[in-house]
Amino acid sequence: MRPSIEPRSIDALRARLDERFRGPLMSFFLRRVRDPAEAEDLTQEVFAKLLTAAARGEIEDVDALVFVTAGNLLKDRGRKAARRAQASAGAIDPALVRELTHEFVEDRDPERVLLARESFAAVLAALDELGQRTRDIYVLFRLENMKQKEIAELFGIARSTVEKEVMKATLHLALRCGGARP
Repeated sequence: MRPSIEPRSIDALRARLDERFRGPLMSFFLRRVRDPAEAEDLTQEVFAKLLTAAARGEIEDVDALVFVTAGNLLKDRGRKAARRAQASAGAIDPALVRELTHEFVEDRDPERVLLARESFAAVLAALDELGQRTRDIYVLFRLENMKQKEIAELFGIARSTVEKEVMKATLHLALRCGGARP
């Protein structure tokens, strides 16, 4: 039997989530959905899912789960939208599918695909060589387009520390993947 969370601790967790993650989550969702009302709904849904899981005692580190949950919500949203579009569009034209498939395959030279995979693997390996915090900060800044101020607030560090971590990761990637010599 899992220990239950008292209402006070659920309220405290709700307040902590709201204070610490509302801004970054809203920014994360707004960049993707471009609708403030929908971004707010998605943010609230992340909080609801985390609070439900916390009440069941399934979460040890809420901070680590916030953006994973947000990403999963966006994936679910995309799948639902695709199903709705497919259902409203009716049958798919087989000739169009063949044409698009042929065009897609013809543009993908096997050598080019192999080189891209090797480059991608090298970048991932180089990122794995970084510390967890440096890697997370770099991904949030470069791939998720979060502002340094938001990242600093999220990690509870100074903005200058975020800048240094981004520069450290950028230099590391340039040396490992860009062919630069120290």
